[in-house]
Amino acid sequence: MELNLKLSTEAGEILSDASYYRRFIGKLVYLTVTRPDICFAVNKLSQYLQTPRKPHLDVAYRILAYLKNDPGQGLFYSANSTLSLRAFADANWGNCPETSRSISGICVFLGDSLISWRSKKQDVVSQSSAEAEYRSMAKATCELLWINSLLEDLQVRLIDPIVMYCDNEAALHIAKNSVFHERTKHIERDCHVVRERVASGFMKVLHIGTEHQLADMLTKALTEKQFLYLLSKMGLHHLYLPS
Repeated sequence: MELNLKLSTEAGEILSDASYYRRFIGKLVYLTVTRPDICFAVNKLSQYLQTPRKPHLDVAYRILAYLKNDPGQGLFYSANSTLSLRAFADANWGNCPETSRSISGICVFLGDSLISWRSKKQDVVSQSSAEAEYRSMAKATCELLWINSLLEDLQVRLIDPIVMYCDNEAALHIAKNSVFHERTKHIERDCHVVRERVASGFMKVLHIGTEHQLADMLTKALTEKQFLYLLSKMGLHHLYLPS
């Protein structure tokens, strides 16, 4: 998506045929199953299905042009990947100009292979960036619990401890130190699943620089340089390029 682009439910000419836009976005939604690089943009456009306007369609065409420029790009799963779980959790605080809700982005790696990702608007308005980040960490924790349970059913034993990376120091302090919970009583109780799992030793949380936060591309539009850098770290390869 174009950097700093502001979309609205009221700005722009209403499309005469809304069904065309809905079918278009529906096909892109299916494509996000294998293309995490368009996940944020498609999630954003899917919020305007009720009354789509021309600016929304223009962005959809921009996604289509991006896909046609490199149709052979896809996820690569190595046969020699290590058995370790890593998660990246991020949030863009108050990203939605109409509801002031934040966008959560999470991605989970098994070794070097990306196996799960999500870009979604949060259910409630967060009162701080730390709260928004903490809610994303809670979603990532639930995803790690489910994947770990699945691996146990398949009798797959993880080699290394489960690690979650976050670029917000305040959210990390909340997860590690129970003293900070007195300042977070307004956060729903289910978010404290992060603290419980850290305390039980299920996983550990570490800080990562924003420029290396892979989930950042699932929460907002980025510059071309930063977008391509994070994309290269997510394990996407070009099928038609020589190896």
